[in-house]
Amino acid sequence: MKSMTGFGRGAVTEENFAVTVELKTVNNRFLDINLRLSGELQPLESIIKRQITNKLARGRVELNLGYERTNEINYELNRPMITGYLAAMKKMQEEFSLAGEPDLNVIARLPNVLLPKKDDLSEDFIAGIEKAVNSALEDLERMREIEGEILKSELVFRLTEIENRLPAIQTESGAVSEEYRQRLTKRINEFLAKSESQIEIDQARLAQEIAYLSDRSDISEEIQRLKSHIEQFYSIMDDEKDVGKRLDFLTQELNREANTIASKTNNLIVKENALAIKSEIEKIREQIQNVE
Repeated sequence: MKSMTGFGRGAVTEENFAVTVELKTVNNRFLDINLRLSGELQPLESIIKRQITNKLARGRVELNLGYERTNEINYELNRPMITGYLAAMKKMQEEFSLAGEPDLNVIARLPNVLLPKKDDLSEDFIAGIEKAVNSALEDLERMREIEGEILKSELVFRLTEIENRLPAIQTESGAVSEEYRQRLTKRINEFLAKSESQIEIDQARLAQEIAYLSDRSDISEEIQRLKSHIEQFYSIMDDEKDVGKRLDFLTQELNREANTIASKTNNLIVKENALAIKSEIEKIREQIQNVE
């Protein structure tokens, strides 16, 4: 189990260049990759994204890549851009009767008007960038694994708190039938006390009503499902892939069972423990938002 939060750094230094890569990740439902690359490195975007995709499954990823090259860099003109700019300037001059000529310094400062020749991205330079990215990813993964262990410890603690509440609920669940029998008998006696007519209670009918209400209020299945979900939770935390999504689903199921238990009976002990369980589940929900 890994956290989606982490930071990694990788650096490669060769004779003609030095590359530094920094990776930062935070939680996100999907894998969202944001690269900060200079115009010269745009052709490498797909390669870098593929490296990241092969390592990470979820999270928002920010990559900063810095580099220095000691060998000479040759530039070429972005002719279509310059031609379009000059044509627009000429049209502006004619349409608005403006004086003056395009200035070389202005044109030279236009974004991407001068482009490094693509053949200047040597194989060694590209390989160095890939190596730096892999190094940053490995560093990032180490931190995400450490953060994942911390998250796991917190989740285990919360699950233990839930498990400690279940015996009290299970013990009280056996008294639900008697609880309903007493409540129903009391209400009938109160009704008869207010009535002048003498009505005998049909004990068979009363037993049927008690059985019906007891069945509706039976929480044994919910308790067993809670235990089953908790066992699955422990098992999934030991996996490495798609952990966060599965834990999120199980958390919803845990919450569903806790809600059902709380709604099925008015037993104060059961309700108190069910509400405490719901509180722990909410804390679990907050934690797993950061699990990959």
